[in-house]
Amino acid sequence: MLTIEQMVERIQPLDAEAMEGAQRRLDSLTKPPGSLGKLEDLAKQAAGITGEVTPDLSRKAVIVMAGDHGVCEEGVSAFPAEVTPQMVLNFLTGGAAVNVLARQAGADVICVDIGVNAELEHPGLEQRKIRRGTGNIARGPAMTRAEAEAAVRAGFDLVAEQAAQGVRVFATGEMGIGNTTPSAAMMVALTGLDPDLAVGAGTGIDEARRRHKVDVVRRAVDVNAPDASDTMDVLAKLGGLEIAGLVGVILGAAAHRCLVVVDGFISSAAALVAVRLAPLALGYMVGSHLSMEQGHARLMEATGLNPVLHMDMRLGEGTGAVLTFHLIEASQRILKEMATFESAGVSNK
Repeated sequence: MLTIEQMVERIQPLDAEAMEGAQRRLDSLTKPPGSLGKLEDLAKQAAGITGEVTPDLSRKAVIVMAGDHGVCEEGVSAFPAEVTPQMVLNFLTGGAAVNVLARQAGADVICVDIGVNAELEHPGLEQRKIRRGTGNIARGPAMTRAEAEAAVRAGFDLVAEQAAQGVRVFATGEMGIGNTTPSAAMMVALTGLDPDLAVGAGTGIDEARRRHKVDVVRRAVDVNAPDASDTMDVLAKLGGLEIAGLVGVILGAAAHRCLVVVDGFISSAAALVAVRLAPLALGYMVGSHLSMEQGHARLMEATGLNPVLHMDMRLGEGTGAVLTFHLIEASQRILKEMATFESAGVSNK
């Protein structure tokens, strides 16, 4: 059973030689140098991650981690906690937005019960439950450190299993009513940002309830007094089981030299934790989109991610990340299918 430190030790720097090879290939194509912008950046990053100039990235999966949150007792969400298990079943029957977008992208949807406050049974469900929901962070810790580590390990192990089956591109997805609250609380604890700037409308609450949510986040940080220099302490005291699971997904993807596309606000909170634990993991991440959730831009900046899409989305589930799969495929098609100046007989200054 790997420790967090052992997971981190498995992450290596990007392959500089492969990235140089991708750059040479891009510069030989019939276009001005750098003219395809972020598509070229994605192509070089994929080469550095996989160690191959033109890797096979056809196998893709979005991992949707699901967990409940005790802080819902504070009235921070527009939806009741019962929606979490209901939405899990929706994912499993293929009816959610992420299912639709994943089908379009040719990606698998892997739904994981890591902390749902219900007993769910379905042949397609990945059962990795650590406990039935977290504690109310406005009154005490979300979970123990051992539970947080177990959730990270669950995500890491799941990626290892999928990578062994040939998946090389992962997306982070999540489901958990109330989970923008622990995400904001973690952001405040790790960055020092004022809660009023970190807390947004979440599922669509009005300004009065948002102000209440700000107070809940402030209380959570004060009550739990997490040690900002101890990232796992912050995750255990303020986070969520699905957030911890996504930390493991990110670390696992990096350890197995796979791309991991980070979705919105909650996924970015997991990405910040992953980077604080393992700075090298940043090179394996692709920032998918800029969420409409207040604080997301600052959260991505703190993590070091630069989103490639601006779609005014705020759904979560991995929807923005799955849309980015198309851009990754486009970057690979450019490398593999575009003519060079020599093969096309085009003059190159």
